[in-house]
Amino acid sequence: MSVIQEVRGYEILDSRGNPTVAAQVLLADGSDGFAAAPSGASTGSREAVELRDGDAHRYGGKGVRRAVGHINVDIARTLAGMPAADQADIDQCLIRLDGTADKSRLGANALLAVSLATARAAAASAGMPLYRTIGAATCNSGALRLPMPMMNIINGGAHADNSVDMQEFMILPVGAPSFSEAVRWGAEVFHTLKSLLRQRGFSTAVGDEGGFAPDLKSNEQALEIIMQAIGAAGFHAGRDIALGLDVASSELYRDGSYVLHSEHRRHDAAGFVDLLAGWVSQYPIVTIEDGMAEGDWMGWKLLTERLGRQVQLVGDDLFVTNTAILKEGIDCGVANAILIKPNQIGTLTETLAAIDMAHRAGYASVISHRSGETEDTTIADLSVCTAATQIKTGSLSRSDRVAKYNRLLYIEAELGCAATFAGRQALSVSI
Repeated sequence: MSVIQEVRGYEILDSRGNPTVAAQVLLADGSDGFAAAPSGASTGSREAVELRDGDAHRYGGKGVRRAVGHINVDIARTLAGMPAADQADIDQCLIRLDGTADKSRLGANALLAVSLATARAAAASAGMPLYRTIGAATCNSGALRLPMPMMNIINGGAHADNSVDMQEFMILPVGAPSFSEAVRWGAEVFHTLKSLLRQRGFSTAVGDEGGFAPDLKSNEQALEIIMQAIGAAGFHAGRDIALGLDVASSELYRDGSYVLHSEHRRHDAAGFVDLLAGWVSQYPIVTIEDGMAEGDWMGWKLLTERLGRQVQLVGDDLFVTNTAILKEGIDCGVANAILIKPNQIGTLTETLAAIDMAHRAGYASVISHRSGETEDTTIADLSVCTAATQIKTGSLSRSDRVAKYNRLLYIEAELGCAATFAGRQALSVSI
């Protein structure tokens, strides 16, 4: 069991050209691990704090030199000599060192980069892939399963500069026999959608997560054109490929109403639930993320009572990968799935705890990227070795997104005949 010899922090750039934190953990046996923290655009109010410098003369205030400095001084000194394989102890040490409930002293971006880099260093020291070493201590009991990809092929909301209110329109290849086939199906629909958009005079520029960002007349028009793309690509909507939405409702919530600017409409909670239920009855939508605002728990209760038996209802801003908040949701009977974003909570151990709690309560878990990403592929390994059965990592374009798909393709090939694909059973409801 090799011990930590050195920890180094770096300021690097994410996929939006903004600074983010990276860390390298070097062990006494010569092994090392490198990891980078992502960054979100639409964020939950109760997420762990991402520490920025606030210097307007440098990167518009978004620099992360302070967080990097914490890694190079406080964190490096504290972790020196600790066994890298003791992930839980290391993460608890990081949490104690920060000393705040929201990780605002050292920054969740600093803590996460170090936490993930430590896991990678331990895997390298053991001579094993990351998905093998994380999986040995998590709730998946050693079972390795390739996740259902949720592919964001039309971007809107905070992820794009267009007229579409909903943040993500996704496809899920629920009928695919393997992960590699799911990726192929998604790529073929993506390219078919591009052709349809171009034929109709829409922009085929992409948003932060690699999906197209056309100026459509309405949110429903996005659903319609995706349905057409699925059919034109030779697939059956519903049977082969289902739809998913990330409504990001907290971004739409103003003074107790849900405001759809593209359609010049306002809805109260009941009216917004009616709108979503209407779409579910008309289109093969199997998953809805953040269907209600994070603070509208009564709205969430209405949505869960209305759709919770037929649609996966995922809490992102609602739960922010936090076990205390997730427990509230489970006790109140809201949602039936959780989005897992490691940087919302700040350490790998806390991330695994959220997945475990969800699994024990019968909630599905969806491992997720952020809109500001890097080439780091840790979430791909995480989606294979835990009880999470789905992954959100953007569209089939932009190398920061495709890197995660490619990592999963490598894992599938490495597992060979032992590889299984979550398929339609991945969802928290039967479809």
